[in-house]
Amino acid sequence: MRVSDGPGSTTVPRVLGEDPLPGLWTPGPPHVWLLRTDGSLPGPVQNPERVLDAGERARAAAFVRELHRERYVASHIGLRLLLGAYLGTDPAAVALVREPCPGCGGPHGRPAAAGAPLHFNLSHAGDLALFAFADTPVGADVEEVQPAETARELAGVLHPAETAELAALPAARLPEAFARCWTRKEAYLKGTGTGLSENPSVTYVGTGPAPASPAGWALEDVPAVPGYAAAIAVAVMNAPR
Repeated sequence: MRVSDGPGSTTVPRVLGEDPLPGLWTPGPPHVWLLRTDGSLPGPVQNPERVLDAGERARAAAFVRELHRERYVASHIGLRLLLGAYLGTDPAAVALVREPCPGCGGPHGRPAAAGAPLHFNLSHAGDLALFAFADTPVGADVEEVQPAETARELAGVLHPAETAELAALPAARLPEAFARCWTRKEAYLKGTGTGLSENPSVTYVGTGPAPASPAGWALEDVPAVPGYAAAIAVAVMNAPR
């Protein structure tokens, strides 16, 4: 599962709940997992309250809609199951923290597992969650593909070259192209830790079949399921943590 700068994806995600949990983390290519959050909880989880930490339980309780709460709980249990397997520990014992924000230094940068030899990122949309793990900083994003009208309305917030590329497309091709661009951009910004505090118009990632990787990063589209688009961004080797 290697990140490639060429057209087409070389990363084949594994499916949590269908594929076996991984062994201990060893240096190598990034690992990508998908999870359907509308089914039963992933793995042998009998008591989700025991697996999540106090902060996760509080965020889950804050959701107004039960569906959103269930999807949040499922995705975070999935994350902890994978981290527990990679780190060889009880999923409930994984200490989740936030790295310093690269912009202001506050404690709201990239998520991390305290003392872990790997980096990770989580994204969820609709009933799908995407997990990415790598030796260097990594960002992941999954989105539901939006109608052409919505994509056309939002295209103006992108990099000017991306906006022009989308404007040249017929309506039938617009939803997929916009979704490719947006997931690449979100994955990159989550990987850097800046998130949408950086205006989406700043960095060019492209709308076509082959991503345009920003300096120091490798972008790749990830095959998800019909109706969704996904991407990961991985810092090149020797990039700062």
